[in-house]
Amino acid sequence: MPVFSTTRASRTSIRPRTLRRSATGRYADTWDTSHLLTDRKRDFEPAMKALEAKVAGFESVRETLTGDLSAAAMFTLLQQQEEIAVDAARLGAHAYLWYSENTADGAARSHKTLVEDRLTALHNRLLFFDLWWQGVDPDLARRLMEGAIRYRYHLETIRRFTPHTLSEPEEKILNIKNTTGRSAITTLYDIVTNGLTFSLSVKGKRQTVSREELSTYFRSAQAGQREAAYREFYRVFHQHHDVLGEMYRALVSDWKAEQLELRHFSAPIQSRNLSNDIPDEAVSTLLKVCIKNAAVFQHYFRIKGKLCKSPKMSRYHIYAPFRGSKEASYSYQDAIRLVLESYRGFSPKMADLAEQVFAERHVDARIHAGKIGGAYCYSVIPGSTPYVLLNYTGKARDVATMAHELGHAVHGMLAAHHSIFTFHSTLPLAETASVFGERILSDALLQQEHNANVRQGLLVDQLDDVYATVMRQAYFVQFERSAHDMVANGATVQDLADEYAHLLQQQFGKAVSVPKEFQWEWVTIPHIYASPFYCYAYSFGNLLVLALYGMYKQQGSAFIPRYLELLAMGGSESPASILGKVGVDMCSPDFWQAGFEMIKEMVQALERTI
Repeated sequence: MPVFSTTRASRTSIRPRTLRRSATGRYADTWDTSHLLTDRKRDFEPAMKALEAKVAGFESVRETLTGDLSAAAMFTLLQQQEEIAVDAARLGAHAYLWYSENTADGAARSHKTLVEDRLTALHNRLLFFDLWWQGVDPDLARRLMEGAIRYRYHLETIRRFTPHTLSEPEEKILNIKNTTGRSAITTLYDIVTNGLTFSLSVKGKRQTVSREELSTYFRSAQAGQREAAYREFYRVFHQHHDVLGEMYRALVSDWKAEQLELRHFSAPIQSRNLSNDIPDEAVSTLLKVCIKNAAVFQHYFRIKGKLCKSPKMSRYHIYAPFRGSKEASYSYQDAIRLVLESYRGFSPKMADLAEQVFAERHVDARIHAGKIGGAYCYSVIPGSTPYVLLNYTGKARDVATMAHELGHAVHGMLAAHHSIFTFHSTLPLAETASVFGERILSDALLQQEHNANVRQGLLVDQLDDVYATVMRQAYFVQFERSAHDMVANGATVQDLADEYAHLLQQQFGKAVSVPKEFQWEWVTIPHIYASPFYCYAYSFGNLLVLALYGMYKQQGSAFIPRYLELLAMGGSESPASILGKVGVDMCSPDFWQAGFEMIKEMVQALERTI
């Protein structure tokens, strides 16, 4: 699955600079998926049949899995399994990218479902190997892993799930159920929400716009326009709140049935934590420290209210552009040059890898009806250039989103020497390179800007972004924790909306008023539907990056090789082990608080400019 990403907060005062250009001087804004499958109609079925043959070959070794299996034989089996995973990833990615281009395209939806069904069937035929490995005697397991160092963490991960694994027939049933159940509901959610249209008056003319187009007005220089855009956004979503709310209740109930009742996790979030290989204690500590520091952003929004001449801040206006100035617009080509220049200033190697994504036409940036919203990076297989989806509108925040998604791409490319099982980092560390990429861009702009007023605006932009990716995401997870308990006890859709409104009041305190329609914000957040408890990865990643960036500011160029080495580890070791190499203890409240101390310094720096 792709590394999804929320849309970033807005930025202003970005000035294009001269960069190296592509051979033609321009980069395409549509992607070329032929690197995955040359011709869908001609090549899909032969590729699928070849994959099925490999699976059949692997199935034939089932009877050879005995206590006297040699390390060499085990290594060969893992190589065969990796080949299967690579082929499956290509087919699955091609189907998802096509679907992303237009979720309203019936042929794309049908093909995506077909591929998911067939890959699920093949995965079920391979389940026996993981189940066998979970039951292997510890001494034998140790011996076999010593001969398969490349796959060691992958093998450790499989065994980590042993207490929560069911029998082979049960696991097969759950895989089928998740394809026809959870996946079908989240696909339906995408279809419904990406197909919504909105009506907004712009310069006296009524226009019909998409969600992505409407969202640009959340950051309009005109307060009335911002409010009108939000009102229209929630008016339309409120019309569908019964359907969207029931979809969510169904997904939550399904999560409870599988994760708690069948797999015996003690709490709904624990399944995500185990997948991420993050201790429950670390996640709990992270969220507690975030909630404890809500006042930091409440203070910031009071300051921003003064800067934007809004004595009483409202949720309508937290992303208001600095001092109501007209937000600049940037061509797609200028945005590419800006991002690559900032990357090159930090590391030429990172810039070259990022540029490769554009040069190979692996970016789709167009906006059109039906296209999946937001942005993501899909690192498909090691050694293959990742694909990046953007919805580029020319706004400053889109430049930052580009820097963010290219960070994901660079991360995957640096870790390409690992197996397909371990080149992806776990979710919390997956945001490290992306958020660091944004920080590189922001810092480069701040350093080159000498106008005091513009620098003040850049600080506002940075704090807007830190709020959106730390505190806002932490409260999404707080809502999920409450919602999962509430649904288990029979809560209605309106009950969930009331709880969300309560948490908004807690988050903003008296600093920001929250209009009633924001109680429906939760039904607009794809992550809580498709990936429960995913969002703490953003809080984790952003606070981690603040700490890492602080190290960079202190150590200078000496830090860069250590940082690139961290990214190059991918997911080949546990997050605790990887972060331990740079002195991070994720279970320490002091570590997370140190991130907030840096945020406080940014707020104080802004306050001194008033």
